[in-house]
Amino acid sequence: MSVKELDAAEITDPMVRMSYLRCKALNKQYGKTYYLATLLLPPAKRPFVHALYGLARYADEIVDDMQSNKSDSERRAWLEEWSAAFFQDLDRGTSDDPICRAVVDTAVRWKIPRGYFEAFFTSMAMDLTVTEYKTFDDLFTYVYGSAAVIGLQVVPILEPSQPAAYKYAQDLGIAFQLANFIRDVGEDLDRGRVYLPLDELAMFGVTRADLEKRIATPAIKQALAYQIERVRALEAESRIGISMLHPAAQPCIEAARILYCGIVDEVEKIDYEVFSKRAKVPTSKRLFVAVPAWFQARRARKEFGSGAISAI
Repeated sequence: MSVKELDAAEITDPMVRMSYLRCKALNKQYGKTYYLATLLLPPAKRPFVHALYGLARYADEIVDDMQSNKSDSERRAWLEEWSAAFFQDLDRGTSDDPICRAVVDTAVRWKIPRGYFEAFFTSMAMDLTVTEYKTFDDLFTYVYGSAAVIGLQVVPILEPSQPAAYKYAQDLGIAFQLANFIRDVGEDLDRGRVYLPLDELAMFGVTRADLEKRIATPAIKQALAYQIERVRALEAESRIGISMLHPAAQPCIEAARILYCGIVDEVEKIDYEVFSKRAKVPTSKRLFVAVPAWFQARRARKEFGSGAISAI
């Protein structure tokens, strides 16, 4: 994060600035597509989005770090302790934690509801105890906290013109998460989890045991195609919500929509062989989407300005 971005966002405290830099580093290292899309935002908006990603990524590392020797119970205790400290910091409006310091600053500036963060940490805790979901309704509780609320947290920063923008942001966040589930079936099995609803797999004669064989049978491919249709339906429903955001923010979210939901296109291109191949949006497509979006974002900032620095 450049000094220009921090200055544009009116972030002046040296320690808070360092925290935002830490969150940006996490975004750049782990969220390649997310990071690319964030760069399309006006400079004054980027630090806040980096901060929210930093919280999500750090919590995810606590839950999913397969390199550590910590047991699930140890990870759960760690997550509970860290989240409890976060909420204490959120209540007092400041933090000494190198990640939470920027997140609390962002939440206070943009008046992000506490409930969104509560739902997020609930879902993170579920990853340490829940290994499968019988129905989509069961899965929705998890997806709401792990993905939908991320979109809801970001919406105030993007300055919606209508309250309906929140509903569409929720749909888009869920579409992103479901696309990841489809791509990462094998990786999730490595962690002992299945995120595809069991009753929907059963519609195609697929069981968890079938997935664990890690062979993309015709039935499994049909089941994945069914899941892809839900992603595309949610994506289509969410598009109108992008037009409800500040014009300078729209190119960022449009690019993210195309690239994230494009994961399912890549799954189709590898013929659903998700156990032996990783569906990945090629660099050429990323550039094809990002370059025109960058010019659109510049034009929008010149015409409409960059929006408010905070909601305060």
